[in-house]
Amino acid sequence: MNLHQTYEHLPIDISVDNLTNMKEIIFCNNKEKKCIEFKFSQGIITLHTNYYVGVDWLKKNDIAIYVAPKLNEERKETDYFHMLFSCMKHSDISAHSKDLYEIKFDEQYIEINQKQDLITPLLMIRYLQVLKSVVRKGLKKSYYRVEQNLSSKIKGKVFVSKTLKQNIVKNRLNKTICNFEVYGVDSIENKILKSALKFVEFYLAKYRQFSDCFLLLLSFCKPAFYEVDDSFFDLNSIKKIKINAFFKEYKEALDLAEMIIKRFGYNIREMDKKVVRVPPFWIDMPKLFELYVLGLLKEQYGSKIQFQAKGNYGEPDFLLITESEKMVIDTKYKRIYQNNDEYQNRFNSDDIRQICGYARDRKILKRLGYTDEDMQDIVVDCLIIYPDQNSSRILPKNLKVHSIDQFTKFYKIPVKLPTL
Repeated sequence: MNLHQTYEHLPIDISVDNLTNMKEIIFCNNKEKKCIEFKFSQGIITLHTNYYVGVDWLKKNDIAIYVAPKLNEERKETDYFHMLFSCMKHSDISAHSKDLYEIKFDEQYIEINQKQDLITPLLMIRYLQVLKSVVRKGLKKSYYRVEQNLSSKIKGKVFVSKTLKQNIVKNRLNKTICNFEVYGVDSIENKILKSALKFVEFYLAKYRQFSDCFLLLLSFCKPAFYEVDDSFFDLNSIKKIKINAFFKEYKEALDLAEMIIKRFGYNIREMDKKVVRVPPFWIDMPKLFELYVLGLLKEQYGSKIQFQAKGNYGEPDFLLITESEKMVIDTKYKRIYQNNDEYQNRFNSDDIRQICGYARDRKILKRLGYTDEDMQDIVVDCLIIYPDQNSSRILPKNLKVHSIDQFTKFYKIPVKLPTL
């Protein structure tokens, strides 16, 4: 297997001969979102990455590609994990992470270095967040069958042959092996959840750099599974489980638990290897940046920030609604807005049109608190938040520091991303 490594949003240096039988890679079956695409120019074919990181097959079972978070500046590599942990520690934000990644468990796994494994920490974090919701509501109780060697009594169905071999032959005449139903938490669903939780606990213990933020979550969830025995279960039985509407959190929790168990091939010792085998996966970096900024805004403004408010025209990333300030805010994971000599006052006209559309959408204006009469004269403040490693601050308190001079009440703010 040949593994090519590159960074997001860069061309890939692969010879034309190797392009045979290669296909463009799209994200979550959305043809508008291309992780890897072909570009034709002056008779030359090149492969380009977009704003997605991950690993996948360029040529099935032969040529693979690993796309890492981009180097914004030399020696300043984006700390993807810090961004991930910063936003995912907020439970209300982690609920929006379902469209953040894609994992292809049905395809052949790819060997990469442990440090290149970006998907496992994401699964672990999301699983703990969802499991917290499950535990807070209380583990689901149900009827399930158990087999026990009962003393001086009979219950349910008697296993005659097992009783003869294990009891009668050994002169334990008062013992009977029975199979019967009980009502409790030791169900197949909770067995699967506990097994995945053991994977998470082992992972956090091994990789201390991830554990500090999530030990509290682990400590909260673990005691709830004390009475659950995970010594044996059939993961295929997950397909037969019917989820009660009252326990709707179980659906996502079981889906994530299945992913975690499959990720390590049912073997917890797989975590010890420096070279690991992972399924092809992709992570949407603009989405991650959006969630990262949401975490920063929530910490600064709390409930005064609305996320993805629906309008007639679309959904802006954020609305800021305070007594003194009303603003439409959108994140743009693009370098064009960076505030240096080369890019001073540069902007993307499509971005400007999009955000201006939000700011004139009647539904959005009503959410901001404007009446029909106000809408005739009002010009709403608009803000673009973009990444810039040359910025000195994470998020300034004054969001109107840098104006885009070509437009009225249009601003941009750089956000410094954590770096390794």
